[in-house]
Amino acid sequence: MTGTSPERWLFDLGNTRLKCARLQADGRPGPILALGHGQDDLLQGLAAQLPQAGLSACLASVAAPVLTAAVLEVLQARFRVVSLARTQASLAGLQVAYREPARLGVDRFLAMLGARTHGPGPWLIAGIGTALTIDLLAADGRHMGGRIAPSPQLMRQALHRAAAQLPAEGGAFDEFARDTPDALASGCEGAALALIERSLDQAAARLGQAPALLLHGGGIDPLLPLLPQARRVDGLVLEGLAVWSAAPVQAAADGH
Repeated sequence: MTGTSPERWLFDLGNTRLKCARLQADGRPGPILALGHGQDDLLQGLAAQLPQAGLSACLASVAAPVLTAAVLEVLQARFRVVSLARTQASLAGLQVAYREPARLGVDRFLAMLGARTHGPGPWLIAGIGTALTIDLLAADGRHMGGRIAPSPQLMRQALHRAAAQLPAEGGAFDEFARDTPDALASGCEGAALALIERSLDQAAARLGQAPALLLHGGGIDPLLPLLPQARRVDGLVLEGLAVWSAAPVQAAADGH
């Protein structure tokens, strides 16, 4: 994934992973590389994957400011122009529902932009990472609002911190579990399922038609078998970032 010719790259810095991809000639992200925050050599590992003299880098971050600044420093050493994505009230036909659009997480904003590249929708977009986020997007591009809740993994970790005898991981989903690890997995994953399923029902009532369900994020694997109607899109935020990067004003907003 390294090279000397000018390249355009996309970076999605979340709370647990950095995902990145080179922007292809068709305007879509290429193969995705993921690096975990827990790796001591995260920044060195990132630098090893990058071109020595790239053309542009677009970063979307919901991570801590210190880590965001460190990643930006690596990118600024390798790319001519570095941009930091921000939520906007409207872009590429998407109309954000928030009264103060800047308060909508940039990952949710970009996931909705990415969803629109898969068709007009309507879409219910569920991201499962540190948090579980849900957004409803009408076929005409109107964001109808959303929800934020703890992800199943975060629920498990919170229970373990409050009661150390409850394991922070393990177990398998069962509608009525017969041991504690399975009961924990079933309860925490079931809470996420219930929220997604209620959101689907309420979305259909509000729109007059059932939206298609898109799932993305590092925590979707346990839920996919239980939501057979869902479509998995691993790089949805990067797909939205590709749309954002194509807007001329935004693409150069934070260049150096």
